[in-house]
Amino acid sequence: MTAIDRRTLLATTVGTSALAIAGGAAIAAPAGAATTTTRPVLKMGSSGNWVLAAQHAMWNTGYWCGAMDGQFGFVVQQAVWAVQKANGISRTGIIDAATWTAIDGKYRPTPRYSGNHIEIDKTRQLLLVARGGRSAITLNTSTGSGRTFNYMGHPAIARTPSGNFKIYRKTTTGWVYGPLGGLYKPFYFVGGIAVHGSPSIPPYPDSHGCCRVSTAAQDYLISGGGLQMSEQVYVY
Repeated sequence: MTAIDRRTLLATTVGTSALAIAGGAAIAAPAGAATTTTRPVLKMGSSGNWVLAAQHAMWNTGYWCGAMDGQFGFVVQQAVWAVQKANGISRTGIIDAATWTAIDGKYRPTPRYSGNHIEIDKTRQLLLVARGGRSAITLNTSTGSGRTFNYMGHPAIARTPSGNFKIYRKTTTGWVYGPLGGLYKPFYFVGGIAVHGSPSIPPYPDSHGCCRVSTAAQDYLISGGGLQMSEQVYVY
């Protein structure tokens, strides 16, 4: 399967090809979105054309934010955190003046490696889906916190290992529960460490070692071909 074919598999929730993310035609800006330089601060619970404009702008640079519905909910906040992390600005989860500037800048993180793969950047807490050596999708993620925890009566450190791995096992039927809690549709790439959906993905390392994304993002990646068996996973 070619890089173009795989990018096409990553279709948006509004039926537009993900070639819009990977370098093709952009999703059209919403009718009625204001074009002045004075823009409001947007946060959880905001709605309307300004939110819709921000959604389209983020999505066109690869920051997945769900349906283009003009609603600033959990998934949009995840995209805002991803934009803020990628641009090195404060991780507020709010679209303020600095974040509007970052969105306008259309910065797309550059993968370290060529070809088709997944990259997990622990420093910036970002997950990149790379296609053809370019980031097609950028997501907020939360990796190992570094804290010590108890695992079946023994101390362990919440660490996400760095290295070059491949996805070797998956569960796509829903939640998997174990001693450390629930994992939504996990795709394992080393030992018990997986990329999985979660209801809690803060903008900082907080997991037991897995790489969390939103459950909606996990469904999107699986259905669109962004997560596959034997997919290369680079963690650094």
